[in-house]
Amino acid sequence: MTFTPYQVRPIRFLELWSAAGFEIKVYGIAFGRETPQPDLLEAAKRLAAYTLRHLEAAHHSAGFLGVHEGRERNFVFLDYWARENELHHHLFISSSREPTALVAAGPADPTACVWDLRLQAFEREAWVKHVLKKPDAPDLKRYFAARLTEEC
Repeated sequence: MTFTPYQVRPIRFLELWSAAGFEIKVYGIAFGRETPQPDLLEAAKRLAAYTLRHLEAAHHSAGFLGVHEGRERNFVFLDYWARENELHHHLFISSSREPTALVAAGPADPTACVWDLRLQAFEREAWVKHVLKKPDAPDLKRYFAARLTEEC
């Protein structure tokens, strides 16, 4: 197997977005661009809003949306916090030729790539620091203020 040399990609906090009673941190990751294309971002937000409206699990109305415009395909992951320490992960994929044709990932699809994992690790640390380490007074305001923007 041949590997393509690792290339840094920008991870950008884009906005704090409200949808279906949730507060969602929206992030963009892109190959060869500063941020994902606007049509992919809008399609991701429409799909995320639909997904959030149909949840049945107990949750904190808090999470994040990663929109990753990749080299050959796109990954959109909607993650939200439930119970005290559980991260629910919904992954959608589209081809680079049809970025807005997002479909739910299947069992043979990956769950994340190295850039997506960096964002998930950051969000995990923010949740632990601002919510779990303060069981008597979880600080969701500080959780939402913790945002990742870096070259990774």
